Amino acid sequence: MAFETSKFNVVKKKRLEKSVFNVECNVETNAEIDKLLSVGTNAQVDNIEILNGEINFSGVIDLCVIFATIDGQIGSVNSSCPFTSKFVDNNITPTDKALVNVHIVDYQVVAVDGGTIKISCACEQACVLILNKEIENVMANDENICVKNDEIVVNTFLGQEQEVFVVESQVSIKEQVKKVLCAESQVAVKNVESGVDFVSVDGEIVTKILYLSANDRFETCYAVEPFKQEVALESVNKDTVAQAEATIKRSDVKYEIDQSDKGVKINFNIPVQLKIWAFDENKTNIIKDVYSTKGELALSTESFDMTKQMPVECFETKIDGTLTLDDNKPRVDKLMFVGLSNLQTTNAYIKNGEVFVEGIAKTDVVYLNDETNALVGILMEVPFVISEKTMIECDDAHVQVYATLNDVDVVVKKGREFYFDAKLKICVACDCDKVDAVISRIEQTNEYPERDCAIEVYFGSAGQTAWDIAKELQMQEELVTMQNPDTQFPLAQDENIVVYYQKKA
Repeated sequence: MAFETSKFNVVKKKRLEKSVFNVECNVETNAEIDKLLSVGTNAQVDNIEILNGEINFSGVIDLCVIFATIDGQIGSVNSSCPFTSKFVDNNITPTDKALVNVHIVDYQVVAVDGGTIKISCACEQACVLILNKEIENVMANDENICVKNDEIVVNTFLGQEQEVFVVESQVSIKEQVKKVLCAESQVAVKNVESGVDFVSVDGEIVTKILYLSANDRFETCYAVEPFKQEVALESVNKDTVAQAEATIKRSDVKYEIDQSDKGVKINFNIPVQLKIWAFDENKTNIIKDVYSTKGELALSTESFDMTKQMPVECFETKIDGTLTLDDNKPRVDKLMFVGLSNLQTTNAYIKNGEVFVEGIAKTDVVYLNDETNALVGILMEVPFVISEKTMIECDDAHVQVYATLNDVDVVVKKGREFYFDAKLKICVACDCDKVDAVISRIEQTNEYPERDCAIEVYFGSAGQTAWDIAKELQMQEELVTMQNPDTQFPLAQDENIVVYYQKKA
């Protein structure tokens, strides 16, 4: 009796437990600082090492700090702070792939000593493991084994790729610029498509420039630069579902200022790191049902779970909110500028055909109080919940969110009420867990006794197929249909089935 065992691969995504670690950053300036006005933070993972039982990773936190000096000047500084951390899990193996993300959830200014600023950043780390699981599948090749085959759809991981490309952008300012205080670039993915052996990603880079004009006014402008990048990835086809993540290490952004009598042109070179993960669906033959005409069979069934990756969906929406100053805060006599902004997503889920994203938008606001003739900085936090229609029909889907915040605007009324609005660009990458099963082992236990009759009448029931009847009678399905040529299967009503047995040699 011949049984063959084959193997096929399925992909499974596993989310490791999130945790928070702290990083202390020292920012050096060449000025005597009076007060901090705005702090921007951004974390990026650069290197990932996967070992047995752990994932080690490292990266940098880019900081931009805007401050007032003791002699009444406004200054800014960009600084980078390295970090390392790890995930520990007994199931991690070096053959796994990992999507590691680090987000700054909070920061504290620990100390300001002369020109040195010490900032403690609370970093949340999250990791999705991509596992290739081998599933054993048994096949039969014996004339005494009757098999009903079937096809199942299995989800597979094709591979990953990453590359860095540079986007050039330019902004024109029709006035003289005394000082660029901050140039903050964010990247948003807008569309992901697969072709033959490549993945195409459309997106845009939004750069916010905060500067001090020649007549000492704070001004803000934006530069928007679209891009389309193709990444080569073998075995990808038009039906492949790809997930893309684009990031910018802000410390690597370079710009040059070209100032003339007509104004200023600022030319940016912005390196973008693009990571691609590709997933596919394939059909695999399995045994759906099996029996032997010679004896009883013992079957072992193995259930397995896998992950189906959904196409990426991208949305653009607006969020708004309000803030009223506490009574102990100086009133607002003049809004000076809206500082550095960031975004924290706290929850995302799908329900009744809609994707919901919850989070907090944060931005620094700097204003002038006439009574003290001093600049005052406050942090404005705006909770939000947005929802958009989605094509994904899986309420228990895992939702991964990539979001950017831009066109932030704040106005003040009555000296104490702040009104906030901004554009929010979101891409959601969803996946769903699926469970299936295969017959992984077949063994014959006992042989059937020799039949003591040559003919038998079987009392068939409505709805039974020829396979059902043959299995009960331990004979070939073809013999049942051949010996009952006038019978239609499945049976429309109860019917007697006559079968003839051949004498065993």
